Amino acid sequence: MKLNDLSLMALSNLWKTRLRTVLTTLGVVIGIGALVSMVSFGTGMQKNVTQAFKDNDLFTSIYVTPHQIDVNAAMSGDVESLAGSLVEPAPMLSDSAVTAFQSLEGVDMAFPEIRFPVKIRLNGQETKTQAQGLPATMANYKPFADLPLGTFYSSDNEKRVILRRNVLHDLNLVLRDPEKKTQVSLEDSLKGIRSIQADSLLGMEIELITSVIDIQKMMRNPLAMLRSPGQASLKELITRVRISGIRKPFGGFEEGRYNAGVVIPIQTAQSIPRLGFSSVWDMLDQNRGSGGYGAVFVRVKDVNSVISVKEEIEKMGFGTFTIMDQLKEIQQGFLIMDSLLGAVGIIALVVAALGITNTMVMSILERTREIGIMKAIGGSEREIKGIFFIEAAIVGFLGGVFGLVLGWIVTRIANLVANAFIARQGGPHVELFYIPFWLILGAIAFSILVSLLAGLYPATRAARVDPVEALRHD
Repeated sequence: MKLNDLSLMALSNLWKTRLRTVLTTLGVVIGIGALVSMVSFGTGMQKNVTQAFKDNDLFTSIYVTPHQIDVNAAMSGDVESLAGSLVEPAPMLSDSAVTAFQSLEGVDMAFPEIRFPVKIRLNGQETKTQAQGLPATMANYKPFADLPLGTFYSSDNEKRVILRRNVLHDLNLVLRDPEKKTQVSLEDSLKGIRSIQADSLLGMEIELITSVIDIQKMMRNPLAMLRSPGQASLKELITRVRISGIRKPFGGFEEGRYNAGVVIPIQTAQSIPRLGFSSVWDMLDQNRGSGGYGAVFVRVKDVNSVISVKEEIEKMGFGTFTIMDQLKEIQQGFLIMDSLLGAVGIIALVVAALGITNTMVMSILERTREIGIMKAIGGSEREIKGIFFIEAAIVGFLGGVFGLVLGWIVTRIANLVANAFIARQGGPHVELFYIPFWLILGAIAFSILVSLLAGLYPATRAARVDPVEALRHD
């Protein structure tokens, strides 16, 4: 018999037992639906993390430090290895080193990490936060390329700053929303929180208050310094700047790099008197007193340049860290998570496969005489097997297709419920599930494969039916 004839016969047999076929297929549908929804959650999480890295150019960023740190040793708590790397002599991250990084082939820009604590004063209200110095060219890159309010500063020595939105709340201010009639709740109003028009906020002058060591005060009253060294030896200096823009908290990995409450032009930040250690590297750097920086950010032009630039910087004796270093570990983590999630769906699919086997074995018992007649008129064992394999493949194909539909529906509902909860917490909309093309094809192929394996025993049993005994069967 030809393949078309075998296929038509298989479809006819399935149609004769429609209820049984639907119930058997439904088991496959549930199994594939569970598999797709579980794996799509893992791939969705992986896509969100990877996309966050790409959107904020984390794959094209290199963090340069005076010391080469073994990140795996630090994360595993290997204190001895970590301490040994910190006490080794390290080269100075000076302006000349930053210039050398900038001149490397493939480097887009390099700038020192400048970060220090400040107090912000606005309309008599104060709050403490971190200040970070960034070059004006950061306006061309995410996450600063699209500020929700205002504009990024245009030069490195302006007296303009970018505030993080939650700093306004710490200053008892809420941006006025023209679409809302009530801007501030009664509870917030009692706390002294008031609303302010965005247009009036932009360009407003604020005071940045930093602390410096007061040498003269220390010399005049050394006993007071001994009793209370923090208060007796420090004085506050005020730098007046204007608000250029407002940014929202970025969240995720990019927030770790740009989590300062106020962003300042880099030359302006360097000129602000302060006590300060930008990072832990400042305390470990033996050359700090000689004008060195604690760390330097290097941004390359594309991902393909990261490895070569990283190697050149390491040849100069500096330590480097890139997300690319941890990418394999991240991918392995997601692979493990996908495997665990997929195992749940596979268990459901195995149960469905047992249902297919049971259905087809019962079908053999019901069609024993039919099988005997087919063999008596010349039907081969291969053709008998082919009929049952085609029936199993059809069940697997239908189960795979409708299982994908079920999985998609489940993920949409789960995504809506999860985002409703996230919205109540003030978070942004997130696509928690992602069904890539390979998952669509893989789910259908896997469903057909499992169904064929489930039909292997029934098909073999049907092919071995003795035609003489079959013809005697009622």
